[in-house]
Amino acid sequence: MTAMTVFPPADEGWFKSSFSQSTGQCVEVRFGEGLAHVRNTRDRTGPMVTFNRAEWEAFLLGAWNGEFDMPA
Repeated sequence: MTAMTVFPPADEGWFKSSFSQSTGQCVEVRFGEGLAHVRNTRDRTGPMVTFNRAEWEAFLLGAWNGEFDMPA
């Protein structure tokens, strides 16, 4: 996996999960040019992590399969 940290583009097109609470403790995602950009909601001007389509889809499949569940 090749993730790179870059600074966020314009503040448009970002969204967060409908399961997120309004406490500001979540991440936002934005898609563009075959990439998924992820940033911290509490630091919208800070760095973000960018994944290509294959990396993003592998993450989503792992999350759906429970591979990233927090240990008890």
